[in-house]
Amino acid sequence: MVAKGADGLPALFSPRSIAVIGASRRAGSVGASMFQNILGAGFTGVVYPVNPSWESVGGVRCYPKVASLPEVPDLAVVIVPAPAVEPTVEELGRRGTRAAIVISAGFKEIGGEGVEREHELVATARRWKVRLVGPNCFGVINTDPEVRLNATFSDTLPPPGNIAFVSQSGALGAGILHYAQVQRIGFTKFVSVGNRAGIDENDLLAALADDERTRVILLYVESLAAGRRFLEVAEAATKRKPVLCIKSGRTPQGAAAALSHTGSLARAQSDRLYDGLFLQSRVLRASSLAELFQMAKVFASAPDLGGSRLAILTNSGGPAILAADAAPRAGLSLASLPEHRQERLRRFLSPNASVRNPVDMTADATPETYARALRELLGDTSVDQVLAIATPTGTSTGLAIAKAWLDAWKERPKPTVACLFGVEDLSEEVALLESGGIPNFTFPEEGVRALGRWAEWQDWKRRVRKPPPTFQVERAKARRLLERARHRGQRALGDYEAREVLRCYGFKIPEGGLVHNEREARELAERIGYPLVLKVVSPDILHKTDVGGVALGLRDAASVAAALRGMQQRLAKVAPTSRVEGFLLERMVEGGRELILGVQRDPEFGPVIVFGMGGIYVEVLKDVSFRLVPITQRSAEHMVEGTLGYRLLQGVRGEPPADLGAVHEALLRLSQFAREQELVGELDINPLLALPSGKGAVAVDCRIGLVPPPARPSSRSARRSSTGR
Repeated sequence: MVAKGADGLPALFSPRSIAVIGASRRAGSVGASMFQNILGAGFTGVVYPVNPSWESVGGVRCYPKVASLPEVPDLAVVIVPAPAVEPTVEELGRRGTRAAIVISAGFKEIGGEGVEREHELVATARRWKVRLVGPNCFGVINTDPEVRLNATFSDTLPPPGNIAFVSQSGALGAGILHYAQVQRIGFTKFVSVGNRAGIDENDLLAALADDERTRVILLYVESLAAGRRFLEVAEAATKRKPVLCIKSGRTPQGAAAALSHTGSLARAQSDRLYDGLFLQSRVLRASSLAELFQMAKVFASAPDLGGSRLAILTNSGGPAILAADAAPRAGLSLASLPEHRQERLRRFLSPNASVRNPVDMTADATPETYARALRELLGDTSVDQVLAIATPTGTSTGLAIAKAWLDAWKERPKPTVACLFGVEDLSEEVALLESGGIPNFTFPEEGVRALGRWAEWQDWKRRVRKPPPTFQVERAKARRLLERARHRGQRALGDYEAREVLRCYGFKIPEGGLVHNEREARELAERIGYPLVLKVVSPDILHKTDVGGVALGLRDAASVAAALRGMQQRLAKVAPTSRVEGFLLERMVEGGRELILGVQRDPEFGPVIVFGMGGIYVEVLKDVSFRLVPITQRSAEHMVEGTLGYRLLQGVRGEPPADLGAVHEALLRLSQFAREQELVGELDINPLLALPSGKGAVAVDCRIGLVPPPARPSSRSARRSSTGR
């Protein structure tokens, strides 16, 4: 079953009748393979081949066109030349078919006319309310015994299981189906979404979250159809079951120049943006296909228990040492076995055995001692997970050891993985273990890493998901300031104007004001006190330090006057055409760590918030983390902890730790600002000075880029609209 109300998806996954448009008798053709695969999988419904060239296909009467079918097919599989796809979908829509899998290629993936062809296909499908998978896809599989659907052109069918897999790559999907069969990985459903002209990963994620047969959802994505919707759908799905994802394209792409640091960083660091998105939605990201399926094997079988304390049971020291080394890298700790448990182990193990963790029974361990030792570890409250390692020796065959492990595990099930070593073929032993619920791994580090991700998921499950906080702010005043700037034709607000907007949202700003000459500067300096900072205020100067537009450490009136004169002279030489609106004179904030906080309104993801180490090195170090707005308290903490600079903020070489609470609050306030002020396209607070613990954080420099106003219709368009033509 799939989600109720997921229009078109029941027909996709559980059709009672299928029409294969383009079914063929020509050996080796996709139309022939597809039709035979549907029949060969034992589809429980009715299959109709449609092709005017044949009277029958595979011994089944063939119909010349959709209109001649004896009933309305629930699902159509379309395998016709690209130009014929759109008319075929229209014909299906007229008959009342509500789901279609378009295998045919030749659409937007080829560019040019293919893009327009896909637009027409989408319009037709929407007009007739036909839900599309594809085009340019590999197909759909449902292993449910009541359906038994293999609507792909692969004759390799995975065994039934509790894992669903959604792939953007058809070729990768074909390889995965073969790999799953070899590795005994069972699927509930497999979907290749192709170009995602209709149904995309978000639709499928929502449906599979409600699928009772699916325990784990796997995703292979190259991009997201709608990042904002993915966050919402994935957050809902991961409340119910784990979602494991591999996203290709980790290499940062070049970025066009943007108005702010944040704009360029969000583009150049797009992969980090995906990292943040997956963390927010609690989707576990794999670093490779191998890791994805290693995780899937554990997630599909492990008892629903948490904890990160690992016990290692072995008859060979070397692999156990490797596993122990891998544990902290995987976020696990070695369980400390209490003395009474160690004493129980000593009673039946060899005198040469080590009963501390790892428990090394030595090479003379028998299947019976393996079973007893595993029972002891599984029964101890200090142990959350177990890795059992064995190198079959003498009479202790792999099969006997596998049976012993399963007998013990079934009495006291906890998350457990195995690592059977051997020079002979161990496929029978591995099949026995995995069918019984204990996944086997070739190397111990793989099993440890998979258990670490399981512990990570269980930790996420236990945490209460709190909504983002809401601060009392001057929202209306901030909007008026932004509207006033846009009305004046400004594309951006400089530091002086931007700080007034930030004050509306409770940001701490240094005391100061705008001055235009030496007299005003002296008067303001005496009023607010020293030391001071002087900055040029100009809508045309983005990076003030590049043009000598910043003077620090001004400690008396004479130095203020001299700094102002010198700055005016430099600007006249290096930036003669820049509009100078004045000079900002403010109290200098001494000490603290320089950070950057920013907002970028991404066309795919909406408002994105960025955090990192700031100052003049932000674009060099690129030590940043991203999240989609809104963020929670925990997300703010994760953003800070996810940067290398976090160690500096904790205090090093005798320096006090930074006020992390104030930094978290600044991120949360900025998140609310980005959510409520849609006129803001991008924003930089660089630097935000994080002062020592208890002293807060101060926004020292800020710039706000505005969203351009909507284009006005031409006078001709306006007249045409007013006359109704």
